Parts: sequence; structure tokens; C-alpha cells
Amino acid sequence: MEHITNEIILRGSLLELPQFSHENHGKRFCRFYLEVPRLSGAVDTLPVIAEEELFGQIDPTAGQMLTVTGQVRSHNQRNDGVRKLLIFVFASSIVVEDGEPLNQVILEGPLCREPTFRLTPLGREICDAMLAVPRAFRRADYLPCILWGRIAQEVSHCHTRDVICIHGRLQSRIYTKLTEDGPEERTAYEISALTAEIIEEDLY
Repeated sequence: MEHITNEIILRGSLLELPQFSHENHGKRFCRFYLEVPRLSGAVDTLPVIAEEELFGQIDPTAGQMLTVTGQVRSHNQRNDGVRKLLIFVFASSIVVEDGEPLNQVILEGPLCREPTFRLTPLGREICDAMLAVPRAFRRADYLPCILWGRIAQEVSHCHTRDVICIHGRLQSRIYTKLTEDGPEERTAYEISALTAEIIEEDLY
């Protein structure tokens, strides 16, 4: 069996009631957003997909605190010939409970493209990396990660197919994209690494 490391646990407030998303193999899925505060005071608004039956034992209301466990997933969506990588949390369990906000992610997988190292205007070191995290049935989730400081330097020397293990959080980031119709506000999702370990360097 293929080794899979893809775990996330979130605790935050339900932004609004879950809405029907889609049906697959006879199962109905819902989509909702969880608001998870950071220590800095910023709030990450994170998309979650869950089987409708997970809500059978609970009666959620907007603003309620939920704990969600599952995996970070990606999906390639095509609109008018344009591909867009959608990032979301696929829930395996949902519990209504109060407590401190949580946002913890563990991922392991090979780099699927060369990492990009850069400096912020204030001189902070950043490395952008894309992991191909294995999923069951020989599939993979392509997940963007951002690393900082010393670990940014270390991963910047890695190459495609090197295996990295990342501990961090899933965060949302609002940015402005210039389109044919003018500026458009969009939201990007990425894993912000707290620690990273190079598990295996590709030998080929």
C-alpha cells in the first residue's frame, strides 16, 4: 500500500450553513467555509467539502464552533478552456465543540516542480514549492506551499522529485488579478510551513 501523509485538523467558526456541492457515486456532498483566527489576529476563511451524512448527527448553525479533521485536496477545474487549481479540505469527521482555534497540517510528497526562492521588499526569505501528495488509487493532490527563513533556504536547494515533509497551516490570501474586465479580487489557498524536512533526495 502506498505511503500517504496528508492530515489536517481545523477548529473555527462556521461562516454560513452548508450548501449542496455535488453528487458522486450516489453520495451527496456539501460545501461550507470555516473561519479560523491566527495568533496575529488575521482570519483564514477555508473551504471544506464533506459528505452530507456527516451532518446527520449534528445540527450546525452559523457562527458555531466546529472541529474538522480530514485531508487537504486539490481539483483541476476547467472554465472556458482555462485551468484553475482548486484547494479545499475534504472532511472525514466534523464535531461541534468549543475550544481554542486549531489549524494544523502535515503533508509529505515529492516536489512536482522546481522551488522558487525570492526576497520580500523587507528582505525576508521565501520559497514557493508545489508538493504532489499521494492519494489512494495512485492519484495525487498538488498543493502549493510557502516556506520562510532558514527552511526556505534549505528547500530552495531541492529539485523536482525530492520528497519533503511539511508541518504547518492552511491559509487564505486575498490578491488582485488584472483581467480583461479590469482588476478582480481573488482568494488563494496555500500551506504555510512551520517546519520542513527533506525525507529523500531523488537519485535519478
